Amino acid sequence: PSASADFESPFGVNSLSKYTEEEEMLRDAVQRFAQDVVAPKVEAMDEAEKMDPEIIKGLFEQGLMGVETDAEHGGAGCSFTAAIIVIEELAKIDPSVSVLCDVHNTLVNTVVRKYASKPLQDKYLPALSNKTLGSFCLSEPASGSDAFAMKTSCKKSADGKSWTLNGSKMWITNSAEAEFFIVFAQSDPAKGYRGINAFAVEKAMGVEIAKKEKKLGIRASSTCTLNFDDIQVPAENLIGEEGKGYKIAIEILNEGRVGIAAQMIGLAQGAVDKAVRYAADRKQFGKKITQFQGMQFQISQIMMEIEAARVLTYNAARLKEEGRPFAKEAAMAKLFASQVAQRASGSAIEWCGGVGFTRETGIEKYWRDSKIGAIYEGTSNIMLETIFKLVEKDMGLK
Repeated sequence: PSASADFESPFGVNSLSKYTEEEEMLRDAVQRFAQDVVAPKVEAMDEAEKMDPEIIKGLFEQGLMGVETDAEHGGAGCSFTAAIIVIEELAKIDPSVSVLCDVHNTLVNTVVRKYASKPLQDKYLPALSNKTLGSFCLSEPASGSDAFAMKTSCKKSADGKSWTLNGSKMWITNSAEAEFFIVFAQSDPAKGYRGINAFAVEKAMGVEIAKKEKKLGIRASSTCTLNFDDIQVPAENLIGEEGKGYKIAIEILNEGRVGIAAQMIGLAQGAVDKAVRYAADRKQFGKKITQFQGMQFQISQIMMEIEAARVLTYNAARLKEEGRPFAKEAAMAKLFASQVAQRASGSAIEWCGGVGFTRETGIEKYWRDSKIGAIYEGTSNIMLETIFKLVEKDMGLK
């Protein structure tokens, strides 16, 4: 048998354009939701820098907040690729709504599903599928790319029945609206990364939402500083084993990066679709702008780059589903898709001329939203470092 027999694809050998019927139906449903419910609110949410609660409610009602969660916990029981499809389709209309859904699905739900105890899953997954927004709390003022330099502390009580959390987290997505938080904290700085634990924390336990950031892009997505002041967390709310929090963070961010790549390809496609339709309608020098060869070449170049980014992204998603290593491919997808998103959205503005530069067309927003792709869930430099380390390993150079 060939080596690939270890990784049976449910479809036999196919292109990356092959989706299950369930995945196809989901794409159609998300497109309709994005057009009918999200699109009319995008401009107002961006100007107000606030997510409309009706959108969050709608995402839950549509079953888009528990994509991979099993039916017994109120989820849709779909594939990882299905989650990627949802993220991509939402980003075509609003990357802010896309990232809210992305973080909730690929980081929060997945940590609970993969690493939490059965009682924790039974307690939290139904609400996370139906009504409670989740947040993933790793970054701090002094630990961004150097994530394990965290200062937030966790101390076990003498009787072993609870943990006390102290410290603060920064740049936390969804935090203004979330009621559930996955918090990483250090139990013993002397142990380094082996002292890090992950906890399931409810807002009601005393999480303080402090400063809300004013951002360049993805403005409707909340990004806040959180404070923990002697928060008492029951011992059973420890996620996974003691001292294994670092492993959870590293593994989960590989999946998260595929999600961010999907957000970026959706953003790129959304910007380009709008701009090309405008250029195909606008006439100068007696013909449509899209009839000029110079324009056609630019559009073709960007379309090729988006397709390349999409293939990288969906390949990483399928590798993950098949149980194969995908860390390198996830880093490549996230890095390249974020670069393409910036180029595509920047070009989209130029193709529309002065109109593209105005806020009411919504095209410049894609460009503002694209910049975060090079920063969150691992900066572009961290992606490059990750790729090289894995190339070095593959080549037996280390």
